[in-house]
Amino acid sequence: MLSLPAWKCPEWTLNASQVNTSSPEFIEEWQKRIRELQGAIMVASCVQMLVGFSGLIGFLMRFIGPLTIAPTISLVALPLFDSAGSDAGIHWGISALTIFLIVLFSQYLKNVMVPVPVYGRRKKCHISRFNLFQVFPVLLALCLSWLFCFVLTVTNTLPESPTAYGYMARTDTKGSVLSQAPWFRFPYPGQWGLPTISLAGVFGIIAGVISSMVESVGDYHACARLVGAPPPPKHAINRGIGIEGLGCLLAGAWGTGNGTTSYSENVGALGITKFCTSSCTRLLPFWPRLDHHRDEVGVSQLTLCSQTSSGNHLWSATETKM
Repeated sequence: MLSLPAWKCPEWTLNASQVNTSSPEFIEEWQKRIRELQGAIMVASCVQMLVGFSGLIGFLMRFIGPLTIAPTISLVALPLFDSAGSDAGIHWGISALTIFLIVLFSQYLKNVMVPVPVYGRRKKCHISRFNLFQVFPVLLALCLSWLFCFVLTVTNTLPESPTAYGYMARTDTKGSVLSQAPWFRFPYPGQWGLPTISLAGVFGIIAGVISSMVESVGDYHACARLVGAPPPPKHAINRGIGIEGLGCLLAGAWGTGNGTTSYSENVGALGITKFCTSSCTRLLPFWPRLDHHRDEVGVSQLTLCSQTSSGNHLWSATETKM
């Protein structure tokens, strides 16, 4: 939505190091965009809640499969290449280093056990081995890349001129952000002013909401398959999509500038870390359910997996209704 000509940032705001971020002109430039996003997200979230809580997404499940989910996710990611290329182009060397470290940690060092100090009730302080690279591949890569940039900044290897290539890779270009930010801040609905609504913005966000719903259906099935549970039933998918719409409504009201949805990267992290297999029992939260044919309100709980005392994993999925 913000890629439309009416919402493109002015030229004088493009270089953050030369802008007075506390000036009223600059504050109004970004706040009016947030207000436009607020209104569009809140209207589009009502559409998502209607689709979810009415059961329409369950009816459309017969038309949603791998052949529709995969192209939809690909089309959603295509517009991100421009932003990723622009951010990576700040310094291609640092970007290549980060990508290399992520691939190295997640693909080649994932089975390396790193000794770490642990404190327990029985063994007290002792050394235990932990799959550090498997659990934190992205976080470790980002921290190491930042540390490398910090060394290059301290040694003045990176250019000091704001117009020179590679200047934005310095770690002191936005050092004043933390010092100017308040220590405590209480967000509230309408903190950026009264949300504004435009037809173009609403239809743009609705297109994203439709893609998000299709992607979420794929995420639900992927999570179930990774933990060995059966495919989620239609009523559970309806509730999930409806709750995501409710989350988008609250996010829009609070002015976060984004909505809420299932995160495909977390599904991938679940497959990489195998977190569910390392614990005894994992239970999904209680979800409210309404049996219209019996006029009863209850909750259901889904046991995803369990582990015996001998360490053997018994994959099972049972639903308990009350």
